[in-house]
Amino acid sequence: MKIVGVSPDFELVERCENEARERFGDLASAARSRPQYLDITHPDANKGEVVRRVSRKLGIPFEAIAAVGDMANDVLMFALSGLSIAMGQSTEEVKRAARRVTKSNTEDGFAEAIERWVLNEH
Repeated sequence: MKIVGVSPDFELVERCENEARERFGDLASAARSRPQYLDITHPDANKGEVVRRVSRKLGIPFEAIAAVGDMANDVLMFALSGLSIAMGQSTEEVKRAARRVTKSNTEDGFAEAIERWVLNEH
């Protein structure tokens, strides 16, 4: 189950995200999946938990996991991944949370990230 709050007022959505995190603490996960969407889920229903479960199930250490993302809800997986890469169109908050920043989607940033940092071809 997921509750999604929607508003064209991006600053309001950000304030709601912060208030939800303060109010719910560890009882829920609150993160923006887009500037206009606030997703509120069970605390284990987030991208950080996916990294945790993939690590455990496949026996891959966190430091060997690469995560690429562009939105605030990706920060939770960035925190656990050994290599975190923000897309160029990300907000400054998301870029600061990542270890690397690549080009935007429209500039083939995902391909650049994989070639440059995952496959080390550059």
